Amino acid sequence: MPATIVTEPRLPRISLTTGDPAGVGPEVVLKALAGEGMARLAEWTIIGSRSIVDAAAGQCGIDPDRLGVRLVHAGELEWGSFDIGRVAAACGRASLDYIREATLRAMNGEADAIVTGPVNKEAVTLSGQHFTGHTEFIAHLCGAQESRMLLVNDKLRVVHVTTHVSLRQACDSTIDRIVRTIELGHEAMLSLGFPQPRIAVCGLNPHAGEKGLFGEEDAAVIVPAIAAAARRGIRAEGPVPGDTVFLKAVRGHYDLVVAMYHDQGHIPMKLVDFENTVNVSLGLPIIRTSVDHGTAFDIAGKNMADPRSMKAAMRLAAGMAGYRIGKRIAQDTRV
Repeated sequence: MPATIVTEPRLPRISLTTGDPAGVGPEVVLKALAGEGMARLAEWTIIGSRSIVDAAAGQCGIDPDRLGVRLVHAGELEWGSFDIGRVAAACGRASLDYIREATLRAMNGEADAIVTGPVNKEAVTLSGQHFTGHTEFIAHLCGAQESRMLLVNDKLRVVHVTTHVSLRQACDSTIDRIVRTIELGHEAMLSLGFPQPRIAVCGLNPHAGEKGLFGEEDAAVIVPAIAAAARRGIRAEGPVPGDTVFLKAVRGHYDLVVAMYHDQGHIPMKLVDFENTVNVSLGLPIIRTSVDHGTAFDIAGKNMADPRSMKAAMRLAAGMAGYRIGKRIAQDTRV
């Protein structure tokens, strides 16, 4: 079924996956939906198991029927067939069922965006599914050849050239991969309301290689990539040493930092504002945001989970979907 043609303003339709059933995902989804003003941002649909959502609702004292949201049942797992707070193959399998259903709904136009709850990689692996992360799995479902991870909070924004690969592999990034990451980051910043984003590209080696003293990758690969992006009209500069670039960005000198590998970007993001950081997948035909925390098995089922990251992910998805809907309306009007 093709996506619906938009002719007038409307609320975005957004699907929320509950993540690993044994973790805090169902709880943070419900708590976020119950937050003040959240109902007015979008038409929300929960993708998960009714019995598991009802059990989480009972634990945190929320009546899901009063939230004004729809629930689409997915997967075969039911409450009582697994242990809360424990890694289980069945829970990993259910996590993927929810993601798959939400992605297909977005691909066929039933949803304008998806927001995903936390999954456990060990549980998914035990289910027999090769899994390196949400972004890569959703990219495969969408048939996307390239995807990137963008982390966003109010103080800092970071897009990664590489994520779930070894540090050795990250050191072998190509000029083309870095250029494409800069481009995707630039496009994402436009959708987030930055008309002329200022982008800093982080160096790989200490002091960005110190003119070859600490490595050749910065001069041989990163510098040409920045030059290529600049020729395409993107305001990118660097390589900026990793020990100073994030401080400059937090102080407002840059709007976006391009990190070369997973921990280079994740550590400053989580240090600066862990609770409100959102994970955004770039390079996909659909909008996908996510919490930037794990399943927190140690507090699952205890009504202790903090929904701030889920709220931030939902707000960002609503904003990005609204921006895309507005663009469609403008295009339809011109036609």
